[in-house]
Parts: sequence; C-alpha cells; structure tokens
Amino acid sequence: MQGSRAPPQNHGPPRPGEHRKPGGGSTNGQQPESGEPSHPNEALTLDLQSFRKPGEKTFTQRSRLFVGNLPTGVTEDDLDKLFAKYGKASEIFVNKERGFGFIRLETRIIAEIARAELDDTPFRGRPIRVRFATHGAALAVKNLPEFVSNELLEEAFAVFGQIERAVVIVDDRGRPTGKGIVEFTSKPAARKALDKCSDGAYLLTAFPRPITVEPMEQLDEEEGLSEKLITKNQQYHKEREQPPRFAQPGSFEYEYAMRWKALMEMEKQQYDMVEHNMKEAQEKLEAEMEAGRHEHQVMLMRQDLLRRQEELRRMEERRNQEVQKRKQAELRQEEERRRREEELRLRGEEMMKRQQEGFRGGFPEGREQELRMHLGAHGMMNRNSLAGGAGPSGAAGLAPDSSPMMAGAGNNSNMPGGQGGFPRGLPGPGDYGPKQQRRF
Repeated sequence: MQGSRAPPQNHGPPRPGEHRKPGGGSTNGQQPESGEPSHPNEALTLDLQSFRKPGEKTFTQRSRLFVGNLPTGVTEDDLDKLFAKYGKASEIFVNKERGFGFIRLETRIIAEIARAELDDTPFRGRPIRVRFATHGAALAVKNLPEFVSNELLEEAFAVFGQIERAVVIVDDRGRPTGKGIVEFTSKPAARKALDKCSDGAYLLTAFPRPITVEPMEQLDEEEGLSEKLITKNQQYHKEREQPPRFAQPGSFEYEYAMRWKALMEMEKQQYDMVEHNMKEAQEKLEAEMEAGRHEHQVMLMRQDLLRRQEELRRMEERRNQEVQKRKQAELRQEEERRRREEELRLRGEEMMKRQQEGFRGGFPEGREQELRMHLGAHGMMNRNSLAGGAGPSGAAGLAPDSSPMMAGAGNNSNMPGGQGGFPRGLPGPGDYGPKQQRRF
C-alpha cells in the first residue's frame, strides 16, 4: 500500500526567472500572482546583523558601489529604493546627465552581495552595471620591516588622518611580503601622508630603512573583462580572426613568436640580474649599517664617558671651591677671634692703667716718697730684731717706732690707735679682695 506523497519542495536557491511563493511553490517562469511582489529583490530580506564582523568599521570606501548605465530620469530616491533591502545607505549620488551614480552601504560583505545580485539586472528596461568604486584615498606601502603588524601600520599612519583600513600583505604561509595597504577616509589625508613620506624618511621600527609610499593601483581581480564589455571595433575583428592555437614551426608566426619569447626571456634575465644586484647591495648596506651602528654606539659611549668626566671635574671644582670657602671662613673666624682677644687684652690693660692712675691720683708726690722711706725703715727694723733677738719680744726694737719717723706738716700724729702715719705700710693685693674693704 502506497502512502500519499507530499508535494515536492524546492529548498535550493531560486533560479533566474523563477519566483517562490510564500507556500514554497514555484511558478516555473510563469507570471506571478497578484499577491506576489513585482520585483524579485522585494521578495528577499537580509539579516544584516549576520554580515557584520566584530570590530568592523562601517560605511567605508570599501563598501562604496558604482552603478552605471542608469536610465534617464533616475533620482537618488529611485537608487535608494533599488538598494533598500541591503540596509540604509549613507551616501547616494546620481549624475542624471551621464547616467551613473554611487551608493555606500554599511559593510563590505553587504556591498558584495548587492553587487552580485544587481549587476547586469534590468532596471526600467536597461541592464545596470554595479562595480566597486575606486578608492581614491588608498596608498600602497613598500619596504615594510619584518615585524610590522596591521596595528602598528595603522598607528604609524594615523598621524596623517583617520584610517579605514591598514593591512600588511602576507604570502600563502602567513609570512610578511614587505608590502601593505593603507586606506584613509579622505583624499587630503592620503595626499598628506604621500607628501610627507616622499619628502622625508619615515621609519616604523628600530631598523633604519624608510618605507616607500605610492598611490595604490586600482585593479579588478574578481570580475575582470567580460566579452560583452569589449568594444567591437575594426581592430577587434582583425585580432579575433584566428582562434587560440600553437604556432607551427617554420611558419612566419613561429619565427616572430620565438623572437618575442627571446625578448621576454632577456627581460626576465635583466629583472633577475637587477634583483640579484639589488639583493647584494642590500646585504652590503646592512653590513655597513651594522658596522656604522657599532661605531655610533662606541661614539655615544665615548661621549657619555667624556660627559661624565666633565661632570666629575665640575663636581671636583665645586668641592674644591667649597673647601676653599670653608678655609676662608675659618680664617675669618680665627682673625675675628684674635681681634676680639686683642680688644679684650687692650681693654684689660687700659682698665689696669686707669686703676693705677686713680690710685696715684689720691696721694701727692711728697707723700708717696714719705711712704717709701717709712717702708724702708720699717723693713730695716724688722731685720734687726730678727737678727739680734734683744729685749722681750722685741720691745726694744719697736720702741723708736712709736715716735714719728719724720716731722712735717703732712704728718698726722692724731690718728686713731695712738700711732702716727701708716702703721701697716702700703696696702697689698689682699686688701683689694672681693671681701676686703679698702683701708685708706
């Protein structure tokens, strides 16, 4: 017993001229029903979020499309509606007179999808051409050092303006080729970078080899040149008379074909020779550079040594100057101390002189002579009494002393104690002590 078969379902992509129904059926090239959209792009929707790479910049020059062969009277709104399913566009321009325009979509992948779907599709009776627009602010960078990455390349060129993309080109094994691409958001920034790098020597790493910056050559390696785009002129028909073939030996074509091959081989040899010479020159320059770097480092070390020696000499001079200043200060202090001691000595002598002058000023000259005679007689009597020892307790020796030595007007015989003159003689140093009181 056979079961009922379900209607066939077509899960593959729609073929050209085939429109899907909402239920999954196909019209197989027939006219769509009244409820279906009239344009095939209107029946498709894109999930734009799935076409965005993490960290990818949006609305760049790489997502800018050129739309050519537009019908007369097409406006920016018409172009916007044509690309509506690919998201909102940030730039729309239409040249109505020449029939072309530009539109910038969000990402590169979305622009690639739009180009693939809309290129050579009819629009108001004319097949339109959709291509990626030329990037006018892209630069080709050569002679990149080995250890330059995408991030370092972007950082190096960010000083000239805002950058959309910076890529170091690598080979199939991921090894750097020494070439890179830098794409700016504006042409003035790219022109500034080109002029600065051409006039000066821009170094990206410690390796002192400057990079080379040139305007990037715009090439289309994806679409190429289709047959329908070739101009069918007289030269075209003349060239296409013969199909692709190998030249037969001994023929006219073979002779000149071999001469062309010899010329191309010579060109290749010349390029190989130039490349070999350039490689030898680079190796020689690198060796000279290493030797020069060593000499430069030695020179820097010598300069640093001389600078340090000069600093030590200056420090020694400053230390000697400080020592000299300290010695001069000590000499000045010593001189000041001696001067003060001398002043103190002179003051002491002056005070002694004043004391002596004051002592002498209290007695007349005759009185001073009388005192000296009295002291002399008194000393003689004491020596006699000590030598002879006569009389009880030396009374005989002291008897004449009770009378005045000399009579004169200046002799005062009525002094207290019943003795005339000065019984004790001149005052001694003990009479001027701190607890002694002058007796005259």
